[in-house]
Amino acid sequence: MRLGRRNAAGLPTRGFALDSPPSGWLAMGWLAMGSLALGAGACAGPNFHRPAPPAAARYVAEPLADTPAVSGLPGGDAQRFLTAADVPRNWWTLFGSDELDRLVDAALRANPSVAAAQAALRQAHENTAAQRGSYFPTVQANASASRQRDAVGVLSPNLTSGTALYDLYTPQVTVSFVPDIFGANRRAVESLAAQEEATRFDLDATYLTLAANVATTAITAASLRDEIAATQQVIALAGDSLNVMRRQFELGSIAEADVYAEESALAALEATLPPLARQLALTEDQLAVLTGRLPADQTPSPLKLDDLTLPADLPLGVPSQLVERRPDVRAAEAQLHAATAAVGVAVANLLPQISITGNLGSSATATGDLFKAGTGFWSIGASLTQTLFAGGQLVHRKRAAEAAMDQAGATYQSTVLTAFQNVADALHALETDGAALSAASRAEVAARNTLNVVRHQVELGSVNYLALLSAQQAYEQALVNAIQARAGRYADTAALFQALGGAVAPLPPSG
Repeated sequence: MRLGRRNAAGLPTRGFALDSPPSGWLAMGWLAMGSLALGAGACAGPNFHRPAPPAAARYVAEPLADTPAVSGLPGGDAQRFLTAADVPRNWWTLFGSDELDRLVDAALRANPSVAAAQAALRQAHENTAAQRGSYFPTVQANASASRQRDAVGVLSPNLTSGTALYDLYTPQVTVSFVPDIFGANRRAVESLAAQEEATRFDLDATYLTLAANVATTAITAASLRDEIAATQQVIALAGDSLNVMRRQFELGSIAEADVYAEESALAALEATLPPLARQLALTEDQLAVLTGRLPADQTPSPLKLDDLTLPADLPLGVPSQLVERRPDVRAAEAQLHAATAAVGVAVANLLPQISITGNLGSSATATGDLFKAGTGFWSIGASLTQTLFAGGQLVHRKRAAEAAMDQAGATYQSTVLTAFQNVADALHALETDGAALSAASRAEVAARNTLNVVRHQVELGSVNYLALLSAQQAYEQALVNAIQARAGRYADTAALFQALGGAVAPLPPSG
C-alpha cells in the first residue's frame, strides 16, 4: 500500500512547510507503534527450559573413606573428603608453593589461549548487541544531485515550468522497520545471547584448564628433578662399590670379570640419566609455553616435590551442583539454549513478514529552494510478504534447526556424564594413591637396607657381585617408584580440583 502523489520531478510528493510537519509522517509513527505492540506477543518456536540436574547423592558407588597417611614421608599426609564443603577458588594455592602460584599467575596473564578466549567473548557480545539493533527502525539519510535534460519532443517535461535542461537536488530521509510480529528477531537475539554465555563459560574453562595444566606440568618437572637426583645418588653408591671391587681385584680376592660386570652396571645406571634430562627439558619447554614465554626465555623453575604441601582437606561440594560449577557443562547448556532459540527463528521464517517504509524529503532545481513550500514530499507504505514456494528451503531449515537442537541436547547429556566420570576417576585415583605411596615407601626403605647389607658383604667377600648388582637395580627402581608415587598424589589432587570445576578468581591488574 502506498500513499502520496508525484511532484514535478516525477517523485511521490506532498508539499509541506518547515513549520508544518506532515500528518502522514505521524501516521507512520502510529503504525510503527501498533506493530511494536503486536510484536510484544509470544515468540514462535519452543521456549528453553534448563535441564534438571542429575539426582546424584555421591560421585562413586561406595562411600568415600579418608586416604591413609604415610608417616614420616613428605606428601604422605592423610586426605579427607568433605562432601558438603564448597570447592575453593584458586585451588592451586592449597599446595602452599609460592613458585607454583607464580607460574599459574604468569600463565593466566600471558598465555595466548586466554587472550583468544577473551577476544571470542568480546566478539560474541558485539554480535548480540548488533542483533538487538534490529528491534529499532533503520534511518538513512540520502542526498542526490543531478543534471538532466528531458526529451520534450517526445515526452512531457518533468518540471512544471516546462524547462528541458535543469539541475535537481533531492535530500531525503528513509525510515524502514520490520515489526517482530512472530518473534524471529527476539529468538535471534536469544540465540546470540546464549552463544555469548557459552563463550563466557568457555573462557572460564580456559582459565581452569590452563591452571590445571600448569600445576600438573610443574609437578611433573619437580618429579623428574627428584628422579634425576635419586639416580645420581644410586650412581654415586655404585661408583663407591666399583672402587671397592677394584681394590679387591688388586688384592686378588675377586676375578677381573666381577669388576667388568660392576663397570657395566654403573654405565647402565648412568645411561638412565640422559632420558630423564630429556624429559625434564621437554617439560620445562612445555611450562614455558604455558606461561606465554619462548623456551629460550624461560628460567628453569626450582620447584621440587618437597616444596609442595599435600592438601589434607578436599571439599567436594554437593554432587547435584556439579553441573553448576563445571564451565564445560554450563557452556553445553548455553549451546542447547542457543539451538532451541534457533528453532524459533526457523519457525518464524515460515510465517508472514511485515515491513514498513517511509520517506521524507525535498526536491528543488536550486539548493536555495529546498524545503520551501511545494518542494517537500513524503511517502509511507507497508508490505506483507508470505513465501508460498521456495523449493522446501524453509521447511528443511526448520527441520535442520530441530536436529541441531537434538544434537545439542545429546551433547549436553554427554558432557554431564563426562563431568561425573572425571570426578569419579580422580576420587578412585586418590583412594589408591595413599596405598601405592605406602607400598612404594616401604619398598624403598627395604631396598636401601638390602643394598647397605649387600655392599658390606661384598666388602667382606662373603657374597659375589651378582647380589650387589641386583641390590643396586632394586634400590634405583624403588627410589624412582617412591618419587613417582608422591608426584601422583599431587597430580591427582590437582586433577580432582579441575574435575570439580574449581573456579579462578578474577585477576588483579598487573603492575
